[in-house]
Amino acid sequence: MADDLPPFDPATAAPFMLGRGHPGWLGLRYVAHGADWVELALPWREDLLGETGSGVLATGPIVSLMDMASGMAIWTATGEFGAIATLDLRVDYMRPAREGAAVNGRAECYRVTRSAAFVRGVAHDGDAGDPVAHVAGVFMSIPWRKR
Repeated sequence: MADDLPPFDPATAAPFMLGRGHPGWLGLRYVAHGADWVELALPWREDLLGETGSGVLATGPIVSLMDMASGMAIWTATGEFGAIATLDLRVDYMRPAREGAAVNGRAECYRVTRSAAFVRGVAHDGDAGDPVAHVAGVFMSIPWRKR
């Protein structure tokens, strides 16, 4: 990326990144961030239920929530928006989300190498100490080349 660009700021980028495409359709919202982490929220919606009438969000939207939070955590940690690809995102479900509850996803980028970034995180429905899921992932950076 150009050296004259400001560092990536997830709060500033969120309206653009979360307002369109798949994240926009899911209704993902920015919650907070730190130097190497980002927290997003997935609101409860009836059309996102795993089983009709269950009141519990499906696992797929939670994976999407954590994938987006992970990518934004990487850009926050590196200070730079760039092309990345999810190589591996392991999601260990601990329990179903509570009926009618939104799910927050907090991802932390804890290591960046020349070609990969490593993340870990938690999805919860109000109490991070009682998670819905734990995640661990590896993302590949895709260098930008002028053509």
